[in-house]
Amino acid sequence: MSQPLSPPIVIAHRGASGERPEHTLAAYELAIDEGADVIEPDLVPTKDGVLVARHENEISETTDVAAHPEFAARRTTKTIDGQTLTGWFTEDFTLAELKTLRAKERLPRLRPGNTAYDGRYPIPTLAEIIALAKRRHVAIYPETKHPTYFASVGLATDAPLVKELRAAGWSTADAPVFIQSFEVANLKRIHAMTGIRLIQLMAGEGGPADGASPSYAAMLTPAGLADVASYAFGIGPDKAQLWNGDGPSTLVADAHAAGLRVHPWTYRAENVFLRASFRRGDRPDAHGDLPGEIEAALGLGIDGFFTDYPAIGVAARNRARRPK
Repeated sequence: MSQPLSPPIVIAHRGASGERPEHTLAAYELAIDEGADVIEPDLVPTKDGVLVARHENEISETTDVAAHPEFAARRTTKTIDGQTLTGWFTEDFTLAELKTLRAKERLPRLRPGNTAYDGRYPIPTLAEIIALAKRRHVAIYPETKHPTYFASVGLATDAPLVKELRAAGWSTADAPVFIQSFEVANLKRIHAMTGIRLIQLMAGEGGPADGASPSYAAMLTPAGLADVASYAFGIGPDKAQLWNGDGPSTLVADAHAAGLRVHPWTYRAENVFLRASFRRGDRPDAHGDLPGEIEAALGLGIDGFFTDYPAIGVAARNRARRPK
């Protein structure tokens, strides 16, 4: 097995999103309280160019926008990265308008307890998240969502993100920041703008929306990883890519050989998200052996991991650190 290139970090995926509605200051605060090293905001722009934290720019699943009659006429259909979506989109709202909305749980059937917090929290800006991270002394891990699409509608996000981070005093490789993207061209642009560490995200299927590579599979070959290492600090693969059936794949060793850190996503407690051997019972929403799944990945030498349950992740990471 490969050895980590860096001590493994716990990345709070959208905050403690297993316990609070995702991408809210409450979710980030709870993640920090639980010991997360890093909090992760997905970033999308408003109509007036402010970066805010939402999983997607379509916000009907994560806010109460549908209950606001004053915004009923904003409902529309768009095609984003080849997918046709109908709903309400952040780029059609000013920040002031978005701030009138409140977050809600995105997965109410799997996480019904989180619905108790529906309607409590506003959409946070990147500036608010930076202020929280500085106050609580944690790193941030922003994802640039759909950069090619947003550039096509006049709301490019790469330069504004770098500018905001620079204003916070963060522009070098030792800054408490990782910038991630499923696209390639925007990471290469950002690489030319800043020294902040970059992470190339990779899905289990398909390829980057900007067409910079024919497939993520090609990017995961030794030659592909060597190219990624020319602009990125690490990779964020789908956790399934760590395994071939019941045995480990060569991904961690191959990435480490290229000098890349490995931060797989996303470790969630519910059975529906767990590898089969870590599920417990038949209910999709029941919690299985998340600690076991995380510890198995840590045994492969990963350098960090994304989780919706930071407390579980921190405990598993700490157990894995103990001498055998």
